[in-house]
Amino acid sequence: MSRGGGRRGIMAAGVVATMASYAGLAAATTPALLVAGIILFQVALNAVIAPLMAIIAEEVPDGRKGVAGGLLAMANPVAATLSAALVGASRFGEPARFAVIAVTVAACTLPLVVVRGTRQAGAPPPVLRSMLRRDLLLAWTARLLVQIAGSALFVYLLYYFETVAPSVPESVLAARMGTVMIVAYSVPLPIAVLVGRLADRTGRTKPFLFAAALVAAAGLIAMMAARDFTSGAAAFCVYTGGTSVFLALHAGFAMQLLPSARHRGRDLGLLNLANTLPGLLGPVITWALATPRDFDAVLVVLAVLTLGGGMILLAARGRR
Repeated sequence: MSRGGGRRGIMAAGVVATMASYAGLAAATTPALLVAGIILFQVALNAVIAPLMAIIAEEVPDGRKGVAGGLLAMANPVAATLSAALVGASRFGEPARFAVIAVTVAACTLPLVVVRGTRQAGAPPPVLRSMLRRDLLLAWTARLLVQIAGSALFVYLLYYFETVAPSVPESVLAARMGTVMIVAYSVPLPIAVLVGRLADRTGRTKPFLFAAALVAAAGLIAMMAARDFTSGAAAFCVYTGGTSVFLALHAGFAMQLLPSARHRGRDLGLLNLANTLPGLLGPVITWALATPRDFDAVLVVLAVLTLGGGMILLAARGRR
């Protein structure tokens, strides 16, 4: 796949395997069958996502990758909305829900499998290729640092709000937090698309990436200073606004740093580790620094890491 051949074929196979995994999950009657269905789903999902990212890197012009990153960022909340709607649709049984998801997956992916775009220019010259390898490492490190904060907050956000609003009952707090998360993760998405478009038009992505990281870090510091639920929620929304824009822009920016046309799939797979490793590192940092009533130290560390992620990208020389 990293050599550019058969990516759409692998995607098609992944879609078929995804639909098969849904059928298996719907029909599972034992824990073993359920686990097998989940494993098949994970394998199938990666068979779709990995070539998808490589296709975007190959066929979307660099001048449109900012918008592409913003649109990619919208996928998760849109999917979450559909999932919530299906869960709330009481007239649907489990098999019907799985069937709706399977049809939706096929409808969203098969057009890309069928319609082939124009592959962009091949490998950059050797001097630039060496520079891009270094820049890709910087981009990987930057995303890792920014994602650590997101992973830590995702796990411990409820506990944080308990420290700033100790008088609010837990059931009320959880409901309020759910509303805040919907707003915090939805509002930044159109902003990310607009900023991506602006970055494409100016041909400069690094300043926007740094500004987004700066906003996210400011949100974390504001969370540290918050002393009630409202101020904590507002600060969290500032943080998610900055980090959502950063991650959306970063996706398109990193695609421009791939040094070899022959190994785009491999390089994107390695870059994806910056999305998975924070799930291990973020909670560990929080566990080491936070106490049940004090998140100040961990929020400062996360702010420093987030700002550091933005600053690291300023050192990239192969792209603006």
